[in-house]
Amino acid sequence: MADFNSSPEERKATLKKLFLKLQSGESEEAVRQELINSMSGIPYHEVIEVEEELISEGMPISELLKLCDAHSAVLHGHIDLDSVKEIPECHPVDVFIKENIELKKVTMKIKELIEEIETTKNFDDTVLKLRAAFNQLYDVDKHYQRKEYLLFPFLERLGFAGPPKVMWGKHDEIRGFLKNSIRILQTPMLRKEKLLPFVDKVLFPAINGVDDMMIKETEILFPMALEALSDSNWYDISRQSLEFGYCLYDPPREWMPEGTEKLSINEMQKSGANVQLPTGTISAEELHAILNALPVDMTFVNKDDKVKYFSQSKDRIFQRNRAILNRDVRLCHPPSSAHIVDKIIEDFRSGKEDRAPFWIKLGDKFVLIEYFALRNEKGEYLGTLEVSQDISEHRALEGEQRILSYTKEKE
Repeated sequence: MADFNSSPEERKATLKKLFLKLQSGESEEAVRQELINSMSGIPYHEVIEVEEELISEGMPISELLKLCDAHSAVLHGHIDLDSVKEIPECHPVDVFIKENIELKKVTMKIKELIEEIETTKNFDDTVLKLRAAFNQLYDVDKHYQRKEYLLFPFLERLGFAGPPKVMWGKHDEIRGFLKNSIRILQTPMLRKEKLLPFVDKVLFPAINGVDDMMIKETEILFPMALEALSDSNWYDISRQSLEFGYCLYDPPREWMPEGTEKLSINEMQKSGANVQLPTGTISAEELHAILNALPVDMTFVNKDDKVKYFSQSKDRIFQRNRAILNRDVRLCHPPSSAHIVDKIIEDFRSGKEDRAPFWIKLGDKFVLIEYFALRNEKGEYLGTLEVSQDISEHRALEGEQRILSYTKEKE
């Protein structure tokens, strides 16, 4: 709880003084103790106002970015969140929070694996598990993109420019550590003595950055956004979220403000927005039904190697959820096969190949998996289509069954 014996101006002045002490190099522990002694809590909006004041007084964003982790560590647990609004299920903030729960599981798993490095007898296996876990963790990029391109613009228009700028800078810093971690773990014939120097320099900064950002979101960003944005703003964010994809979590339904009617796929099309093809015209609703009626699993990866679509046929062979949308396709495969995915895409993009077929036994199913290069009329690469089909029944076919037999069977 905040110390309401002091005025907001006094609390903000104290907090600004503490931030400036951090800037001058005073230890986080000393500053944290002074915070505890001077006030038992501070409302989250006053923290935001202090950041805005520091920026307006000339503190460069780059300098505030350096202080970001330090002042977050000092403030953690000392921010008053009693006034935060209740969050409805599937609301964009609820989705962010559920994603953070899944991300926390991954960072905890990575910490456990790092502890194994020194003692494990199977170092290569630990490295493979670490690589897979960091691939999962990089899914946080979609979480950050939804903040950057959907949430931050609303906050900036409402006058909250400082926190988004600082947070975006931290996102980029975390992305850099994650990319470098994955790059290091992909080193051929990686040995323990080569990896250990990077644990404290790269791997831990990556996972600590993700963990610290969760705290910043919970204690600063989400309370501020819930108070500032209207239901209409949040509905805009909810409707556009699928364009960026979800992070390790797929919300069971789209959130809508009370009294809003969900539009059908066809109703959402604007006038003249039907898909016109050389052989005819089709609506989004009809196209959706056709793709889901086909007895195959389809997944489309665009020219930037991002998963952009998957079909939802009744009996899918390989289950998909929307958390894979906008994810790099390499991160959707086990690390042991990622180089094969790279090779297929490279061959498709260069024009060397147009098709890559594979077949496997999956329980009592015999599954044909085919990758097709998609190109426009100029031959330019548009992406890759993955098509999977259980062909067990097809392999067993004998004789003929002509179309007239359908009528005879029904009579």
